[in-house]
Amino acid sequence: MSRSTTTETPEAKELALVGKVELRIALTDSDAKLQSMLNTYLAPLLLKLASDHVSVRNKRIARPSIKLPVAALVKQYKDCHNAIVRHFDLLYIQQGIDRLPVQERLDLLPTLMHGLANNFEESPTHTASLFNVILKLLHHLVLPLRGSTEDVDLRLGLGLAERVLDAEFVASWLGKVILFTTSVSGTKSCPGLSAEDCDFLKLFGKNDIWTLAGPSNSSSGMNLTETKVISAKFLSSGAFTEAERFLPALYASADSNSRLSDIGEDMLKRANPVVSLEDHRLLTKLFKVYLGTRGATGSLPARRSLQTKILALLCRSRESTSFVPEILQIVKEALEPQNQSYDHVGYQNSGTAPKQGLDLAKLRAQIFAFTNWVARMGSGVSLSALAPTLVTDLRTYIEAQGWPRVNDEKPGLGMGELSSRSYCYESIGLLAKACPSDILVEPNLDLLRWLFSSLSADTSGTDISISIEQALSSVLSPFAKNTDEDIENTLTDLLLHNMSKKIGETSADGNIVVRSTRYVAVRFANRCLPFHSVKARLLDVLAQTDGPRERGEVLEEGRRGLNPFWYRNLNPMEHSPSTRNDVSEASRYMMPEFVDLIQDIFVGQGTSITARQRLGFGYSPAITFCRCVLLHQALSSEDKSPVVDAEWKKNIDAMITNDETGRMKIKNHLEIMCSAANEHHYLSRFLYAALEGFTDSHLGDSDSSGTCLLEICSLSPGLILDEIASHVSKLRDAIFSNRHSSRSIASHIFGILASRGESTSTDVESLLHQFSRKIEKWSDSVGSEVHEVHGSILSTAYLLSRKKYLGNDYNLEGADELAFVRLILTILSTGRDKELLDAATLAVDQLCLFGIFTSDTIPVPYDVLSLVDKLKARAEDGDDNSVLTLGHLAMQCNESDEGNEAGTSALSRIIDSLYILHEKRQPELQFAVGAALSCAAAGWQSKSLIGLHDVNSGAIPRCALRSKTLDMILEKVLSDCKTTKPALRQGSVIWLLCIVQYCGHLAQVQSRLRQCQTAFKGFLADRESLNQETASRGLTLVYEKGDRDLKDDLIRDLVGSFTSTNVGLAGNVSSETQLFDPGVLPTGDGSVTTYKDIMSLASEVGDSSLVYRFMSLASNNAIWSSRAAFGRFGLSNILSDSSVDGYLAQNPKLYPALFRYRFDPNTNVRSAMNDIWSALVKDPQSTINDHFDTILEDLLKNILGKEWRVRQASCAAIADLVQGRPITKYEKQLSRIWTLTFKVCDDIKDSVRQAAMALARVLTAVLTRSLEAGDSSSNTAGIMLKEVLPFLLSPSGLESGAQEVQTFSLKTLLQIIKSSNAKILRPFIPDLVGRLLALLSSLEPQEINYLHLNADKYGMTAQQIDDVRLSSVRSSPMMEAIERCLDMLDDASMMPLQSSLEQALRTTIGLPSRVGVSRVLVSLSTRHNFVFKPYADNFLKILRKQVLDRNDTISTSFAAASGYVARLASNDEVLRLFDYCKKLYFDSGEDDRHRIVSAELVSATAKYATDRFASLANDILPFVFIAKHDPNERTKELFNNTWNENVGGSRAVLLYLKEIVAMVSPHLDSPRWSIKHTAAFAIADAVNAMGAEISTLNAEIIWPSLEKALNGKTWDGKESILEAFIMFAKNTDLLVSNKQIAERMQSIVVRESKRNNVQYRQHALASLGDFVEIFQGVEWYELVHDITNPLILDLLDDGNEMDVDSQSGGPSSKITSERTLANALRTLLKSIDPALREAPRLTASLTQTFDLIQKALSRNDKIVKDAILDGETALFKKLANTGFDDSLDSILTEYASTLFEMDDQAEQSRTKAAEAATTLARWAPEKSQVHTHLAKGVKLALTQERSSSVRQKLQACWKALGYQD
Repeated sequence: MSRSTTTETPEAKELALVGKVELRIALTDSDAKLQSMLNTYLAPLLLKLASDHVSVRNKRIARPSIKLPVAALVKQYKDCHNAIVRHFDLLYIQQGIDRLPVQERLDLLPTLMHGLANNFEESPTHTASLFNVILKLLHHLVLPLRGSTEDVDLRLGLGLAERVLDAEFVASWLGKVILFTTSVSGTKSCPGLSAEDCDFLKLFGKNDIWTLAGPSNSSSGMNLTETKVISAKFLSSGAFTEAERFLPALYASADSNSRLSDIGEDMLKRANPVVSLEDHRLLTKLFKVYLGTRGATGSLPARRSLQTKILALLCRSRESTSFVPEILQIVKEALEPQNQSYDHVGYQNSGTAPKQGLDLAKLRAQIFAFTNWVARMGSGVSLSALAPTLVTDLRTYIEAQGWPRVNDEKPGLGMGELSSRSYCYESIGLLAKACPSDILVEPNLDLLRWLFSSLSADTSGTDISISIEQALSSVLSPFAKNTDEDIENTLTDLLLHNMSKKIGETSADGNIVVRSTRYVAVRFANRCLPFHSVKARLLDVLAQTDGPRERGEVLEEGRRGLNPFWYRNLNPMEHSPSTRNDVSEASRYMMPEFVDLIQDIFVGQGTSITARQRLGFGYSPAITFCRCVLLHQALSSEDKSPVVDAEWKKNIDAMITNDETGRMKIKNHLEIMCSAANEHHYLSRFLYAALEGFTDSHLGDSDSSGTCLLEICSLSPGLILDEIASHVSKLRDAIFSNRHSSRSIASHIFGILASRGESTSTDVESLLHQFSRKIEKWSDSVGSEVHEVHGSILSTAYLLSRKKYLGNDYNLEGADELAFVRLILTILSTGRDKELLDAATLAVDQLCLFGIFTSDTIPVPYDVLSLVDKLKARAEDGDDNSVLTLGHLAMQCNESDEGNEAGTSALSRIIDSLYILHEKRQPELQFAVGAALSCAAAGWQSKSLIGLHDVNSGAIPRCALRSKTLDMILEKVLSDCKTTKPALRQGSVIWLLCIVQYCGHLAQVQSRLRQCQTAFKGFLADRESLNQETASRGLTLVYEKGDRDLKDDLIRDLVGSFTSTNVGLAGNVSSETQLFDPGVLPTGDGSVTTYKDIMSLASEVGDSSLVYRFMSLASNNAIWSSRAAFGRFGLSNILSDSSVDGYLAQNPKLYPALFRYRFDPNTNVRSAMNDIWSALVKDPQSTINDHFDTILEDLLKNILGKEWRVRQASCAAIADLVQGRPITKYEKQLSRIWTLTFKVCDDIKDSVRQAAMALARVLTAVLTRSLEAGDSSSNTAGIMLKEVLPFLLSPSGLESGAQEVQTFSLKTLLQIIKSSNAKILRPFIPDLVGRLLALLSSLEPQEINYLHLNADKYGMTAQQIDDVRLSSVRSSPMMEAIERCLDMLDDASMMPLQSSLEQALRTTIGLPSRVGVSRVLVSLSTRHNFVFKPYADNFLKILRKQVLDRNDTISTSFAAASGYVARLASNDEVLRLFDYCKKLYFDSGEDDRHRIVSAELVSATAKYATDRFASLANDILPFVFIAKHDPNERTKELFNNTWNENVGGSRAVLLYLKEIVAMVSPHLDSPRWSIKHTAAFAIADAVNAMGAEISTLNAEIIWPSLEKALNGKTWDGKESILEAFIMFAKNTDLLVSNKQIAERMQSIVVRESKRNNVQYRQHALASLGDFVEIFQGVEWYELVHDITNPLILDLLDDGNEMDVDSQSGGPSSKITSERTLANALRTLLKSIDPALREAPRLTASLTQTFDLIQKALSRNDKIVKDAILDGETALFKKLANTGFDDSLDSILTEYASTLFEMDDQAEQSRTKAAEAATTLARWAPEKSQVHTHLAKGVKLALTQERSSSVRQKLQACWKALGYQD
């Protein structure tokens, strides 16, 4: 080794190495060797670019077009981290990648993806280039079928399974590719992407990276649209997980390109269940894409469509509500349409975003939906930060539109803006409700005032007002929870203010009121203010001010607010009774203070007149409410509060009327009030207000005010009454009123008040004097005077009775008093007017009641017995008052008085008179009798008189003493209770009830309670419901009044009646005793009704013990079948009060029957059984759960029973039983339930059918709720579907013969499909789709089929009907359900669906079903192409058979489906389809139908599978070209449209000429005329399309077929083939180059001209003439003359024949003859060639021809003349090419003479003559005869011609003759 070598520097070594490599590369003599060298040395050589020496780095190799080692370069790029090396690696990778075979490129894809995320962090610029290479490779990547094994393994094959970061990176950037757009001008960003993102995708400034049109290639860049689609398809493959492709899928789903959005929707649908929307990182990305990022290089907000999609996802995420700043920005931008952030969102081509538009409207709607979501789901912290700002912004937005009056002049304020206004109001309400403490419940209530003002004055319309009301409804609950007194006061004032607003007035805030706020104000008062708030109750009163003029909802709300029960229902306690805060919550329900009510409602309003004016119709409700509050407080103060329920007021009324203790407590309370000065004043004020309300008839229901006044006066102490008595004169008008009720009330009040104080007061005396005068004239009174007498009698009686009682003076001493008594007795004796008789009776009643009127005080001539008889007579007429008067009169009759036997006899007479009234079957009358008997028996000790003692005095009015009357009456009544007389039984049980009720506290009754119990029990099984009710009430009273032993006995007896075999409550029976109503207990063909029937039934069953059980049941049945026995005060109270376990507890077998009876259609049975159930079943849920199976089994057994009531009850019971219970409890019985339900749906009785349908709806609702629950209930729903779906699709369901069952089954099925999610329904989809398709036909009304078969009878066509049927199928709900099923398909369910569809294609026969199948295939091909693509070939093959359906509509539908399916089919299968179309077409025979089907198939494929059609154009377009010449118009139209839409012009025929000729040629000899003609027409059209120059090659290709097309006899249209033949001869050089073909052509044209077909001959002669002109140099004259001469002569001889119209619609026979003669003459003239004929022969030819011309001109036919002139012109042109011959001068002169001798020539003919003359003039010398003759003719014509155009032609001829002017 030399020394120089060992000391060589590193630089020199590197240079030497590079030099050697360079030398080796330079010495290569072939590309193969060079490529081998580069494979070895290029990568190491590039490493030298990282050398430290400049000289080494500057060495380079430049040799293009060589395949580079890209794989090694990629590996080196990944391994080396030197920037320069990587740069050149990338440079060679980009240059070399396109030179590699496709498979080698794709093999690099995994390597390129590996480490891509790290590469990006190291160098975004280099990574952009790598990613661009990946995108290019994706264009060549063939993805496996989704779900296949290859698809599953794709992620592993690409190495992304181990490199999750790289997978996420690639998925992220593919998503950005989908967002990327190059159309944004003036910005470096684009929607959703930042400037850095866009630079990355643009390779940081390189040009021609992307193109918007054309294919992707290295020179013009990648097609952006195609790249997006390919990226989306790659993302949808198994290479990525659902989480990785979620965001890209979202981007794609919002794209406007349907190809991209369909893929995105499919990915998103699959990713949604997997991806958690509570992921904070994911939400951050979504908000970032939505809003963009700030700054010059920040990303723009997403397009509106994507923003709408993002918001829809955010509305499903609770975590999204925590992004406070982002939410604020979203809402702010939505409310500012002019904001610049919207200027580029989706409107890149315009300067600014439009204010309106569908996208913006959708976006805003979604934004407000998101705002509502935030308000409902946001946390307190988030809402505290969000709500104030959002509410402010929303208010600002509304006010900017104009508030409260909308600014109509504001530009752009349309429906979209108004819709946003509506959303704003609703959102304000929700936000305020969500965060009330910050923006709503504040001292000034600013927001609430604003909402009320908006409601009253906003002019935007009704829809907006609804939104405002919703907003106000939303903020109700925060105020209901308010405890701040100041805010409560402010709210009260605000509500009062809004209550006073009147429509049309200007409110205090200056706004015109356009809408009432009264309803909302009252709602706020009832929901937000406590019940004890006096002003709140005032608001309820004010709500009723306008009475009938007010809206019903306002009145109803006002009434509810005055009822504590409804108030509690409106404001339920938040906490359970055990945990609630009693002080804070219970105090809310406290009654308002009576004093405060009077102060605010009456005293506080100034004078009473002012109160009346303000309250209007609300005055009487105010009085009534104050009265109820007063009495409630009075009773509550003594621990006897009335029950607060729906009957609160009635409960108070009952206590006043019947409860002696309660009345006493009220009196004590009122005395206490009177003793307190302040309360005394308000009580007095209330009584005066009630008096005013009663006496003012303009205040609505004045009688209610009078009733209140009467009640309080009857209970008030004398001190307060003395004050009111001074106003007694105000009662005068009421006493004389025309209303009976007013007179009665006023008279009663008058009696109470006037009896107080100084009875001789002037007012009272004056009124009494008036009363006396009117009473004295009673016999003469008529009309209103009778009313006045009536009031006068009552007032006097009330006054006299109470005044005497208070003065303890029971004697009638005064003359006036005696006169009054005599008058009323006279009226009773002789009067006839019922009103006066009623008044007299009531007067006697009041006088007797207070001891004034006795047997001793009756003035003569009247006596007590006559009075009794008169009252008895009135009582027998049904007058209750007379009955009570008898009882009150009996109170004054002694039991035994030796000195006065009249008294004794009077008492007996009265009691007997009362007994006899049992014959009157009037329950009300019998209750009056009972009360009268109690009065007769016990006097004032009877409780029936509690409410009649209306004078506040301790002493009891006088009455006769009693010792034995009660015993006597009680014994009599108990005895009568055992009678069999129905009327007496009913009367006796009612009287007994009254005696126990009113006299039960007395010893005589107490001692007989057991007898009373026995008597009442005997009526429990009575057939009369009233008797049962009465007995039930009686037993309750006995129970209440008895001691402990009696109570125990009663309970024992009642329980025994259910369990014992003894007779019990039912009493004794005989064999004919009717125990049951017919049908109550059915058996066999009849019903068990009597004891004998029970015996027979027991015998049949073989169990004698049933006799006793049924006997007991007989008692029970009579009880259970009636509401009476278990009424409100009946046996249920006794049973529930008992601590003894009932029969049901020991006999659970009766639970099913008990449960079923609760749903009996009979109201009484149903009510009674509910009472029993409530009384005996303490825990219904546990009881039902414990006996569920038994109950259900019994119901299923009885649902098909023979008794309709049982069937109906069973349906209702099952519906109640299954609701709310888990499916597992009745899973095994589910199918049976459905089966039986649908059987009963076809029941003979309508009510049973309705109950069954109700049960079916319940079952459907249960199933629907399970389906809607989603995954949480998937097992349950799956179980139900497994049972229900087969049943619904069975003959018991959709295929049932019952219309109701069919309809309901269909609705149920559609509801199931609509509610189900994919996971649950997917296993059933294949069968569902198949069955639904079949049902489309079976459920079609039969009338349609009839109409289709008889369409002509109704002026319609079958096709019109089919069109309607087709339209109905498209809009059918079943098709919607099928589409819904298809949306849930996946790869696993598609395979069984294939079998189902194939079955449907084979078996369905009806039009709706078959059309439905076609639509399913269309849907699968378009919307579900991923899952359907593997099956497309098979279905396309099947469809080929289906298109031949006999029905045109079905055939067309299947043809269209074939076109759609062809999109996804393979090329081979599409080619088979095209072959089938050709076969169908050419083998169709003379049947047009097959050819039409072929046309429809081809047209559909071209229309719906355009890309596939274009790619296979060479295989189908030649056929289309041929078939578009079909004689059938429909076929021709379809093929012609297909051809025109897929070729670029007529010259396109040349591209497919060989194929066309090859396909046509065999069919030119077809025996089928239509095919043969079509082929011939196609050849002719091909010739015409070739243009003016036909190449020899093309001519040789088409000539044989053209020749063949002209063979054979003539047929309609053959002339067009002959014309094409002439065109061919003219435009090709074969006539010159190929003598054989020229001769053949000549032979053909001569042959065709000799045809005898009249219509064809004219065209053949014309073609012969054209051919003669083309084929010059041949002597044609003799041949043509031989052909035309006989024909011309024949035509001239036939000139006088009759003109006959053509049968085919063509020209008439005359016109045809003229055209034939014209063409013959023209051709004959053209055949004369002066150059080929010597002068003699030429002269002879001209002479022969001229002779024929002269004959023809004699016919004076224009067509013939013009033809002759054309022929002569052609002849003269040929002469012009030869020299002048004197021998021709003479004959040509004759020709010239004809030019100007044609009479009455048309302008066109004169023009042609001038042109012919000009041509001849150029040939004729000046001194020839022709010249001279022409000159004369032209000169003459010039003098006569008027047409300027013809004159120009003549002048040209004149100049040709040598003349200048």
